Amino acid sequence: MNAPFRSLSDPSNSALAGLDDVVRGLRAARERWRLAQHRALESGAREFPSRDALREIVERLCGALFPMRLGPPDLKQGHSEDFYVGHTLDVALRSLVDQVRLELQHVARHDREVDATSIKKQAVDVVRQFAAALPDIRVLLDSDVEAAYRGDPAARSVDEIVLCYPGTLATIYHRLAHTLYRLGVPLLARIVAELAHSATGIDIHPGASIGSSFFIDHGTGVVIGETAVIGQRVRLYQAVTLGAKRFTVDAEGALEKGSPRHPLVEDDVVIYAGATILGRITIGRGSSIGGNVWLTHSVPPGSIVTQAFARNEILGDGGGI
Repeated sequence: MNAPFRSLSDPSNSALAGLDDVVRGLRAARERWRLAQHRALESGAREFPSRDALREIVERLCGALFPMRLGPPDLKQGHSEDFYVGHTLDVALRSLVDQVRLELQHVARHDREVDATSIKKQAVDVVRQFAAALPDIRVLLDSDVEAAYRGDPAARSVDEIVLCYPGTLATIYHRLAHTLYRLGVPLLARIVAELAHSATGIDIHPGASIGSSFFIDHGTGVVIGETAVIGQRVRLYQAVTLGAKRFTVDAEGALEKGSPRHPLVEDDVVIYAGATILGRITIGRGSSIGGNVWLTHSVPPGSIVTQAFARNEILGDGGGI
């Protein structure tokens, strides 16, 4: 017979002696944090959205968007496909209402004029708008998949793009996260973005605006900041950064949130591996930015920027690369 379970706090477990003191210390640390953050004592109900719940929601949404590729293996086209999509959306969206409600409730926790009924109504409205956007998201994603297939000679089919490419997975999650971001639930959007980041190594802030036919090739290490604006038919390779050069501060020295600080990338731009593009600058339409280039000033349409060009700029006039 198996030995009976022994509590971790059982004094006879000498290696774990003092566990009660650890528990009390952790409680004291939580209380100090909540006091410093002006948080009320917990009511007993969950206060924040759940990463695990959102992971399940997004996986279901991916299946509903691409049922024959990301749905269950025994699914068949036709009536059963529509039934699966409808059922999956029903489960996912009902769960999403609960997560949206948690975020809205947390934001309004100090507003005594907002009650639970109005928050639930607002959450339902947000999710209805999100659901209504799903057909357009699918159309955008189709353009992204086609762009990947056209842009990668190693791709043998569009199905391979959806099933295998981390850049496509990150883009699917971003399209969903960006919609949530625009609908006023940025914490949920950020969690969805970080789920993609964890799975793919591609970090796209949900606030970034990205046009159709977007393709991230290979993808590992790509970083796209919150206020970046990317046009149509743009292609990025691995380890590209679209970041901020500097951060503005207010009169008290605190960072200003949400100010435009990331690049504007116009249509038909290609940015090769390892390029770092910083600040609120514009990369003109049809430009090509070479690998490992460090760029901090705007370039006109049709530019070709390489490391050699960058060195010439610095040696010639000290210009801002």
